[in-house]
This record gives sequence, structure tokens and C-alpha cells, in this order.
Amino acid sequence: MQAQRVLDELARHQLVDGYPLVVDLEKSEGSWIHDAASGERYLDGFTCFASMPLGYNHPGMREPEFLKSLTNAALCNVSNADLYSREMAQFVDTFATHATPEGYCHHFWIAGGGLAVANAMKAAFDWKARLLGRNNFEDDVNDLVIVHFKQAFHGRTGYTMSVTNTIPDKVGLFPKFNWPRITNPAIEFDADGNMMPGFETTEAQAIAELDAVFAEGSPTQNKVAAILIEPMQGEGGDNHFRTEFLAKLREYADKHQCLLIFDEVQTGFFGSGKPWLWQHHGVAPDVVAFGKKAQVCGIYANGRMDEIEHNVFRRSSRINSTWGGNLVDMVRSRRYMELIVEDGLCDHILDIGQHVIDGMRSLAKSTGAFHNVRGVGSLIAVTFEHAEARDSLVRDMFNHKVIVLPCGERSMRFRLPLVMTREESDKLLNAVEASTQRMAAV
Repeated sequence: MQAQRVLDELARHQLVDGYPLVVDLEKSEGSWIHDAASGERYLDGFTCFASMPLGYNHPGMREPEFLKSLTNAALCNVSNADLYSREMAQFVDTFATHATPEGYCHHFWIAGGGLAVANAMKAAFDWKARLLGRNNFEDDVNDLVIVHFKQAFHGRTGYTMSVTNTIPDKVGLFPKFNWPRITNPAIEFDADGNMMPGFETTEAQAIAELDAVFAEGSPTQNKVAAILIEPMQGEGGDNHFRTEFLAKLREYADKHQCLLIFDEVQTGFFGSGKPWLWQHHGVAPDVVAFGKKAQVCGIYANGRMDEIEHNVFRRSSRINSTWGGNLVDMVRSRRYMELIVEDGLCDHILDIGQHVIDGMRSLAKSTGAFHNVRGVGSLIAVTFEHAEARDSLVRDMFNHKVIVLPCGERSMRFRLPLVMTREESDKLLNAVEASTQRMAAV
């Protein structure tokens, strides 16, 4: 099919409201997306919503033995949950070696980040129900709840819609559970990257709300199955939390016999310069949901699950799916992990990310176009005074062949390829500066 026909042909059959380009999967390379329709190249600052760790056509992905394994997996989409293969075992071993933190003995694989979070919630519900002595599958557990936070995005599945509350059109007009929603005490940073005052007030409010959830005599006192949080909220605005606050959540989970779940679908799998963002804080959760960059979605959990003998990781078919993830994705993920380790990309993206953050702070001071520059590794964001200014700059950058993302009410985020070079990061900074100048001239 001719590239010029692609968008029109798709529009005949479905909603086509994405970027007005046609990605060329052969000519796109590294941090650059090649538009097959126009022949133009776009600098990729969004990486398919943080899901493309190594950019396009990394030379290590052309290794013959890997391509043979990928082809074999593509030709036979087996049910991984019940039919095991060498390809799957190689992936699981590589994940356990390079991605799984010590002490997390349970894994579950599935296709879709929302489904990963939903199964983390199911694991918590089962764990809490049994802890309360409800071991009969006919027992009523409708009083169990998930504590979650404002400005959270956890997915669009049946369970996750109840804990997602960014933009109303994501979850509006769908029935949801009324579970406790807590103030999210996001921190802001000054021009030099120091935490600004104000977090004390919002953290105190969040703690008061948590105390009310667990208060003696409250309907939810002993009915909380889990506290669920993104260690950095992505779509909600790239909202960061203090280590001390995450540690407080750990204390609540231990004291009140519920699980602490971190949703790292967007932040995890080496994007922060470590396998998982929570490792920067040193606050260990009980269950982590992952996806996007990992290619395979799922959860890993620690030994706390085994406080319940027949937990979902021990009892057959309590959580499951036909394919248990996708074998092609597993083969690709394995190769990604090998290359990330071989090429030292964790240290590399920490260096590139800091270079971009420093550059954005310099631009914030010189242009006044934005503030609250924040991030780590590939995960970077800034805030504007008004959403209109943010949206105008995002559009202008796209018109000048650089793709970045809006998030939250007034923020813009970068999701950088782990392979981005210093030269490409300078091009990104130059593009931001040029766009702010064009916006100022309007």
C-alpha cells in the first residue's frame, strides 16, 4: 500500500486521531521516526508513550540468532500459561537476572499494562480476603477496597477505571467502584532543582485522609486490600513524591495488613536509569505492575504473598490468560535487556537525562516560558502557567519535527529513548528554545 493512502484507508474503518504521519518501520532509526508519506524525520521525544526503550532498528536487534528465535515465536503463538518453551524460559531467566529485584519470587505475565495493574489488585483482594478468613469462593468480599490517589492513571480495564481519575473522558459513563481516593502530595522544584515549600501541607492532608480510611469504626478500617500508587504519576502530570511519603505508605501497609502496590507501567524497566523507579527511593513495595518498555506486561511480588498459603501465585488459574503474555514480546524483551546491560544504557540515560534537565532549567530561567523542571533518566517534565501555552508549544514542536507529550493540566513531558545521543539531546533542547521564541513572537 502506498504510504499516502494509509491514513485514509484506516479512517474508512476506525477512528484515526493520532499523529498525521506514517511510520516507516525500515527507515526509522534510533531516536528518529521516518515518515513514509512525506519523507521527513521526526526526533522522538515520546517513544510511543514510554514503550520503545531502544528506539528504532537498534543494530543489536539484527543479530541472526535473535531474529531466528523471533521468527519461531511469531509463527507459533502458543499459550504460554500452559505450554512452555525454551524461548519463554530464556526470557524469564533474563528478566529474573536483570530486572527482578532480590526478594521478589513471584511473577505473572499478561498483555496490557491495565491488565497488569488489574491483576495486581486481584492478587491483593484474594490475599486480604483470605487474611480475613474468607476462604470460600462464595464469600462476599464486596466491602474490600483499594486506596488510591488523585490524578492517578492506572488503566482502562474494569477494575482500573475505578482508580483512574485524570481526564473524565477516560472513565466517564462507565460504572466504577467508590474506593478511597487520597490527596496526592506532589512536590515542586525551584529553578535550581530544590524542593519548594508546600509539600508539608499536602502531605499532612494526605496522611489525615489515610488516617480516616483506617480509623477505628470506619467502614474501611480493616477492608483495605492495598494502597496503590505510581511512584511518579505520569499522565496525571509527572507528579513526583518524596521518599519520606512513600516510606509512610509502606508503614501504613505493614501496620494495617494491606499490600503496597507500585504501578510502574510507565516508569519502570530501566527508564529512570535503574530497573525500577522505586529503587531510587529505597522503599520496597509488595507488588509491582509493569509494562510498556518491558514489552511484556505483568506483575512481580515479594514473599509477603506467602503469608497466605493459597495465594494467587500458588493456586492454579486464580489469575491467568490464554497467552500469558505474548511469546514474540518475550523474545524481544529478552534482547532488549541484554542490550541495555551490554551497552551500559542505565548510566547513559542518567547522564543524558541530567543534561536535558540542566538544559531545560537554563531555558526556564532565560525564557520564563515554563517552570518546575523535574525528572530522572528518560522521564522529564516541565510545567506551564496555562494549558494553552503548553499545547501551543507541543504543537509547534511537532510542526517542526519533534514529538513530545502533554500531561496533567499544564505539563509537558519527555520520554527519551535510552539510546539518545548527546547531540540528539542538544537538538531537543534547541527545538524547545526555538519553539519558545516563536511562541513569544506571536
